[in-house]
Amino acid sequence: MDFKDHLKQLVDRVARLKDSIHTEEATKTAFILPFLQCLGYDVFNPLEVVPEFISDIGTKKGEKVDYAIMRDSGEPCMLIECKHWAQSLTLHDNQLLRYFHVTKARFGVLTNGIIYRFYTDLEEPNKMDQKPFLEINMLDLRDNQVEELKKFHKSYFDVNAIITSASELKYTGELKLLIQQEMNSPSDPLVRHLAKQVYPGQLNAKMMDYFTGLVKKSFQHSFSDQITDRLKTALVQEEKTIVVTEPVAAPAAEEKEKPTIVTTQEELEAFYIVRSILRGTVELKRIAYRDAQTYFAILLDDNNRKTICRLYFNGSKKYLALLDEAKKETKYEIAGIDDLYEYSQQLVEGAERLISNKNSI
Repeated sequence: MDFKDHLKQLVDRVARLKDSIHTEEATKTAFILPFLQCLGYDVFNPLEVVPEFISDIGTKKGEKVDYAIMRDSGEPCMLIECKHWAQSLTLHDNQLLRYFHVTKARFGVLTNGIIYRFYTDLEEPNKMDQKPFLEINMLDLRDNQVEELKKFHKSYFDVNAIITSASELKYTGELKLLIQQEMNSPSDPLVRHLAKQVYPGQLNAKMMDYFTGLVKKSFQHSFSDQITDRLKTALVQEEKTIVVTEPVAAPAAEEKEKPTIVTTQEELEAFYIVRSILRGTVELKRIAYRDAQTYFAILLDDNNRKTICRLYFNGSKKYLALLDEAKKETKYEIAGIDDLYEYSQQLVEGAERLISNKNSI
C-alpha cells in the first residue's frame, strides 16, 4: 500500500470516528498518531517520536510540546502541537512559537487531527512565521496536497527541499486568498485599474459603483466559463470511452410511454457552480444530484431528504428553489446559471443547516 492509500484510509477513519472523539488525548490517539505513522515514523520509538517534548525556556520551566519528530542527529526536526478535533487552531501564546527558536527544529505543526498547519521561518531566521506555508484539511484532501505531505515522509524528508517549496506555497496561498476576496468584493484600486483599460471617461463615484458591479460579474462569468470548458472536455472524453458491448433491447410498449428524463448540460454546469460555491463548507464528494421530470435537485449525501436546492430549467423561465427549515420551497427567478452566485450566502446557510441537523428530513 502506497503513501496515498494510507492517507485515504486515515481520511475515511477521521470522517467515520470524529463525532465519537470527545477529548484531546483521544484525538491524538485516533487521528494524530496514525497520521505520523502515515509519514513513516515509528510512534512507539522514542528515538523517532518524543511525546511531551520538554525544552526549558528562560523562566518558562517544564512546558511541553505534544510531540517532537527526531532525526538521526538526536535533534528535533519538527514540533507538533495538538488540539481537540473540534477546537479552533490559534498560535496565540502557543508553545510552538516559543520552542521554535530555542531548538533546531525547522518546522512546526499545529493540528486538531483534521486541520494540519505547517510553519517554518521564511520571514525571520529562527522565528516561526505567524502564517502557515501549508494547510490541509483531512476531510477535503487534494492531490497536490498529498504530494506536499509526502515531502515530510521519513523516507523523503529533506529540509532544504521543503524550505524551497515552502516559500512558493506560502505566497501562492496568500495570493489565492486575495484573488478570492477580489472576486467576492472587488477593491477600488482593482476596479479603477481594470476600468481604465476599457473606459476612457472620468471615473467618478457613480461610474466606480457601476464598474464594481461589472468587475464582480466578469469574475463570475470568467470562472463559470472555465468550469464549462472543463465540463465539456470531460464529457467529450467520457463519450470517447463509452463502448457498447451488447445490443440494447427495444423497450417494452409500457416503457415507451413513460416520460424521458434528460439531464441537460446547463443543469450539469449549474451543479458544478453550486459545488464551487459550497467548496469551503462541505466535502465535495457529499454533494450529489438527482434529475426529475420537473426539476433538478442538488442533494447532500445523495439523500432526497437533504435537499440543498432545486433547479427548474425546463420551462420558458429559470428558477432556483431554496428550502427553509420547514421544507417550504421558495423560488427565485434567474436569468442564467451565472446568477446562482448571487445566492451564495443562502446556499451556504442551507448546506450548513443540513450538516448540523443529522436527522434532517
